[in-house]
Amino acid sequence: MAMATTASTASHTSVASVILEVADPEAARRFYTRFGVDAYLRLRASEAHSAGFRGFTLALTVSRPATVDGFVGAAVDAGATVLKPAARSLWGYGGVVQAPDGTIWKVATSAKKDTGPATREIDEIVLLLGVEDVKASKQFYVGRGLSVVRSFGGKYAEFASGGSSPVKLALYKRRGLAKDLGVPAEGTGSHRIVLGGTAGPFTDPDGFAWEPATAATSLTSAPSAAPALS
Repeated sequence: MAMATTASTASHTSVASVILEVADPEAARRFYTRFGVDAYLRLRASEAHSAGFRGFTLALTVSRPATVDGFVGAAVDAGATVLKPAARSLWGYGGVVQAPDGTIWKVATSAKKDTGPATREIDEIVLLLGVEDVKASKQFYVGRGLSVVRSFGGKYAEFASGGSSPVKLALYKRRGLAKDLGVPAEGTGSHRIVLGGTAGPFTDPDGFAWEPATAATSLTSAPSAAPALS
């Protein structure tokens, strides 16, 4: 794992882009277009080794159960595997799928009943990083200029979105995140994700890599690189 960069007076950081590293960018581009999240992602080719849980998930928050079913159905039709069928829970309604490139997606709503027809609207996308020590990682990102808007001790922390950022960043205990997704927590190799940020390049305590990003987020190719998985 790469050593984490530390800074006590770092410039403000926010998620400007999410780059998924995939073996077949063209196939991934087709999948994400059909899934309906192509406006939020960039792709780049990478053959970096990755096995098991990659340590993160991208979560879509939508308005109602019918919309959850619509997104899950679209993902499955495009080639995704269902890890958790959409179902009601204590917190609402949701399901988990895994894209053909290996990325895990959760689609959920706090509503338990439909109040209207399904739509293709996404209320929010949250990138949940599974970390070993939520408190330590939270302090690391606070040092990078992020503002905490929600925190539950050593289990979860959520940061404010910066400006026009399309994705909100949150931290979850790695094993807790894996359990919520229905997968084993073990994993080796690359995370297969790189975050474009408004500050300079750095790597966080769990090996998630950030690089400067100036372009708007889109489902386009980017130069190849591979961060290490902790």
